[in-house]
Amino acid sequence: MNSLDPTIVSGAQALVQTLLRAGVDTCFANPGTSEMHFVAALDQFADMGCVLGLFEGVVTGAADGYGRMAGKPAATLLHCGPGLANGLANLHNARRAHTPILNIVGDQATYHRPLDPPLAADTEGWARPVSVWTRTVTASGSIGADAAEAVQASLTAPGGIATLILPSDVCWSAGGVVADPLGVPAPPRVDEAAITMAAGLLRSGEPCALLLGPGALRAADLAIAARIGAATGAKIFAPYAAPRVERGRGRFPVTRLSFLLEQSMAMLKGIKHLILVGGTRPVTFFAHPGKPQRPEPADSHIHALARPDQDLRDFLERLGNALEAPEAAPPAPAAAPQPARGAVTSEAVAQTLNALLPDDAVVVDESVSFGRFFYGATHSAAPHDWLALTGGAIGDGLPMATGAAVAVPGRRVVTLQADGSALYTVQALWTQARESLDVTTVILSNRKYAILLGELANVGAHPGRTALDMLSLGNPDLDWVKITNGFGVEAARAETMERFATLFTQANRQRGPFLIELVIP
Repeated sequence: MNSLDPTIVSGAQALVQTLLRAGVDTCFANPGTSEMHFVAALDQFADMGCVLGLFEGVVTGAADGYGRMAGKPAATLLHCGPGLANGLANLHNARRAHTPILNIVGDQATYHRPLDPPLAADTEGWARPVSVWTRTVTASGSIGADAAEAVQASLTAPGGIATLILPSDVCWSAGGVVADPLGVPAPPRVDEAAITMAAGLLRSGEPCALLLGPGALRAADLAIAARIGAATGAKIFAPYAAPRVERGRGRFPVTRLSFLLEQSMAMLKGIKHLILVGGTRPVTFFAHPGKPQRPEPADSHIHALARPDQDLRDFLERLGNALEAPEAAPPAPAAAPQPARGAVTSEAVAQTLNALLPDDAVVVDESVSFGRFFYGATHSAAPHDWLALTGGAIGDGLPMATGAAVAVPGRRVVTLQADGSALYTVQALWTQARESLDVTTVILSNRKYAILLGELANVGAHPGRTALDMLSLGNPDLDWVKITNGFGVEAARAETMERFATLFTQANRQRGPFLIELVIP
């Protein structure tokens, strides 16, 4: 049987064929007993690419990276409620990124669930907080229609996670019916009154800024925003946790607000009007004693003039036209920097990335504290996409890079990865080896949770030896070369910037995954 065979025997076969008709042709999976008929159906449809993850957090994080780059959902395949629970952290990140994902979760047979077997759980209850759409399929005859609706929901602006829960008997029972894909509604246009109001604010002479949301950070959006900024003097910002930014030489830069409150406050100092373009009002990651929770000035006004589900490029174009803003030329490229030499510092790593990043790379940034300033120092690197950790749930970097590499074969993926965060989902390296994915991982090996050391100071705590030991990854030290080799990935260690530049160049020129443990003094 192939993907066009109209002969459908089971609900599982109807599901796979419906997904293929809807353009969902990749499945990241960590299946169990309840999903075996779905697994068997995958064997019958060669058009469905299947990628195995050794942990559900790898599966969901890979689906996040895939959806951000492909612009369409991958399917996940998770084993019952506890399997979903294992993947929830990276589904939380994907929800914040508005990533389209078709989240498939197996469940107990409908007649077995009332007996309360060990894996029975409130799967719908766990799925709803991260999903824009949730449904438990109750009959094999409806599985195709339910799947088509799920794909539609995941793709409806601004995008999101649709969770389809499949009791095992629904999958193995006969009577499955393939459904045709459902049309995805076009995002609604922003009304003319909002355009008029935004233009009036920008012409008022009072300091203004545009904060571009996740759906307005592609190169074309940034070019229009640059027109508006050049014509009015308005500042243009992106959120710190921006899901995907198209940037690099020849493109218009956009400044991200900072993770650090004091720096974001400095960026927004004097702003009287903050116009939200498909984004949300900025807020600090955490509350700290005696400090503000929001970075904008107390006397500024927030104007939410375009919602995330609306057509943001159309809004920017119409606003630029209303302002009669002329076309703006991209900034002249800076002279190509040389790779840094000597000791390993954050600034030196940023300089080397700026010099050596491959053309059309995808950068996955979970560098946390050490790499907090990498973004700002790499705009003049070769054109690339920058994917950030959106929800603050660490452990998304290695899986997200895995999914991004599946989505855009032929482009090099570079992962800037804190060592502590990498341990949450280190199994992703095995998947990269199994699939021969072109991923260069840079482990920033400082052997501690450095971000939490900063938080101790922020909350006014006075740590002693016990507290400091809780934030150390030493005793024993992690050996990332051995760990990585154990998952089938080639790796090497760098302790100087010269060695890092050599390894980074080598890794990006070869096929398949490579990991560099960059030792931070």
